[in-house]
Amino acid sequence: MLGPGYEVRASRGHVADLPERTLGVDVERGFAPTYEVKKDKKPVVEELKKAAQGKRLLIATDPDREGEAIGWHVARLLGRDPKEPIRVEFHEITPRVVREAVEKPRPIDQNLVDAQQARRVLDRLLGYNLSPLLSLEFRKRALSAGRVQSVALRLVVEREEEIETFQPEVYWVLEGRFQVAPSGPDPEGTPFPARLYEVEGKRLWTGQGSKEGKLHLKTEAEARALAEEAGRATYRVAQVEVKERRKSPPPPFTTSTLQQAASSRLGYTASRTMRIAQRLYEGVDLPEGTVGLITYMRTDSVRVSPEALALAREVIAERFGQAFLPEAPRVYQNRKAGVQDAHEAIRPTDPRCTPESVRPYLSEEEYRLYDLIWRRFLASQMQDALYEQTALLCQGGRLVFRASGSVLKFEGYLKAWGREEEEEAPPVPALPEGTQVQLVEVRPEKRATEPPPRYTDASLVKTMEELGIGRPSTYAPTLETLEKRGYVERKGRTLLPTPLGRQVVHYLKERFPQVVAYEFTARMEDRLDQVEEGKAPWPQVVWEFYEPFLKELAQVPKKLCPNCGRPLELKVSRYGQFLGCTGYPECTYTEPLEKKEAEPTGEACPKCGKPLLRKAGRYGSFIACSGYPECDYTRDDGTPTGQACPKCGGRLLEKRSKRGRPYYKCENKDCDFLSFYPLLEERCPACGWPLAGKGEGACLNPACPQHDPRLLPAKAPTQGSSRKKPQAPTPPKDWEALKPFLPTLLEAEQKALEALAQGKPLSEEEAKLAKRALFKLRMRKGRAQKEAIKA
Repeated sequence: MLGPGYEVRASRGHVADLPERTLGVDVERGFAPTYEVKKDKKPVVEELKKAAQGKRLLIATDPDREGEAIGWHVARLLGRDPKEPIRVEFHEITPRVVREAVEKPRPIDQNLVDAQQARRVLDRLLGYNLSPLLSLEFRKRALSAGRVQSVALRLVVEREEEIETFQPEVYWVLEGRFQVAPSGPDPEGTPFPARLYEVEGKRLWTGQGSKEGKLHLKTEAEARALAEEAGRATYRVAQVEVKERRKSPPPPFTTSTLQQAASSRLGYTASRTMRIAQRLYEGVDLPEGTVGLITYMRTDSVRVSPEALALAREVIAERFGQAFLPEAPRVYQNRKAGVQDAHEAIRPTDPRCTPESVRPYLSEEEYRLYDLIWRRFLASQMQDALYEQTALLCQGGRLVFRASGSVLKFEGYLKAWGREEEEEAPPVPALPEGTQVQLVEVRPEKRATEPPPRYTDASLVKTMEELGIGRPSTYAPTLETLEKRGYVERKGRTLLPTPLGRQVVHYLKERFPQVVAYEFTARMEDRLDQVEEGKAPWPQVVWEFYEPFLKELAQVPKKLCPNCGRPLELKVSRYGQFLGCTGYPECTYTEPLEKKEAEPTGEACPKCGKPLLRKAGRYGSFIACSGYPECDYTRDDGTPTGQACPKCGGRLLEKRSKRGRPYYKCENKDCDFLSFYPLLEERCPACGWPLAGKGEGACLNPACPQHDPRLLPAKAPTQGSSRKKPQAPTPPKDWEALKPFLPTLLEAEQKALEALAQGKPLSEEEAKLAKRALFKLRMRKGRAQKEAIKA
């Protein structure tokens, strides 16, 4: 996009961060952070230093707080002054926008850096103090807490508790079916449904809203008595109401609404949605070059540039017709205060680039998400949808039935956005007032109030946004962390708290009420926004959160060493986490972090008759005699399959690997029978062994002539051997044409490619590196050829 005068390098995300094993924040000196280059980024930083030496530097990281902080770290590590005009900001990766941005560099915005720094320091202070505390309390590894994460978990837990304690309330309704009386204007008309609406001017309660002043039919007897009365009454149309309803289109996507729509329409999780959106933003290889298809996808603004609006109107007129185009472009306002309007809404970079035109160059999930974004953006600039709504009140004595329906008269924006989410009531005839109607059928129906639904990704993100918890960049990582830590699990699209998640929330609510308080967390987000706007110093904002947290932390009782009475603390060694005395080296007491008590199985030991216990070992759970060490009986733990081992006749158990894959093993420790496939009832005709459930069945017996050796577990490689032998790939045929672009690659990529060109053997990692580097060179070669043709 910029031509041969520019050399583009990537930092590959954050290059510096707080240290891994120490706090890295000087609480006594205004929370001054200590930053270190990340281990895996040291080669990247060295390459950037070499590439930037003696050259003008422009930094074009993502246009948000996090991107600004990355740019600040890069400038600092490369010895550049952040106050110089070195920061380039663009919200879509298209040739025009990128070139315009490069012509107008600015200094790095220190307010944005400070806001990100405040967030990072807050997260470190909380996590460094609270995460070990949770591990100590629950004796589990890798537990964590965070300002946004813990509050989101509280929402899920409290919703589940609300569902569990919910008491359904029964109510009855009367569903009727009417048609025009034989003497009426349309005796052959289609019958229409209506529901009992009022009894003597008293509305019927139908499970929603307050019951005060309404008729609540609690029993079947009450409902049947009214049904009999309704069957004897004579009815006429007491009131007719016909009106037009306009439904306006929704605004273009923000981060949260994109995640909600992708969840409800496509079934994508928030993290999956953001990964796909990132690829669409960074660029897709099209015939005309690599182009970003959507604008920046982390935003809470609904603003759209005038140029994009003009293009959208052109596409709407051409694709759908002038009737679908409003007289003037629609301008949307952000509903909540404090929205940072620097970013646009999420939209296609060029609305003329239709989903169908780019489908051959996208994966299926990329196409579906781009199609959703494209249709939402066009729909946001289209005419309202028009409905005709009709409501009839049919009165018979003291009873009034109500029928309502609607008909779509003009699709408007639904032509682009689709109607799968719309619920249209069947139409009812617009009868004149006073028309005689007959009650053809009436039936009582029992209903019950329902508990609130469990959260999905979509509804949880929506609730977090409404409460002001988190920001666009934090929604997806928060949900991902909750699942990764084992605090929530998925059941279809819904989120359920695990027992551990419940325990963590109850502990935090008891010991750290402010950490999981909705209002407090939302206020901290607002204060971070004020830091970004330059209205508050970041150390002061950190202190506002840290001071009450320290007070709560001081009230937590410490776990004490049984030898010397000093507090125990969480420590880390090369073998993992453990508990150790703070009095070390005077006191050397330690104990494992995860202490699992043995569980009785209810069985007796076949050797000595004592109770058997289920114990935890380094390779998983196993069954052992409670009489150990006098009795050494042990066996594998697993679910009995009810089948016998074909080798020794012992019980066959179903076990699970670390990745959750089932496998089948004999319970006798001296037997080596193992299968990754369940055994079938059918037996091998050649040897009599049970067949394994692969395809139509295969023999597991190694001594059988019909045995399939691929069924046996792969043997582990011997010490010192590698799983894959080094490859000797063929040198690229177009190497000479690619060599001029070699300096644009990282040093490791250059070395891998040079070895490839010389036909040297490559390791698996080197082969991957060379393949990726070769793709980059060919892309750059192609762009250079296009630039030469244009020139």
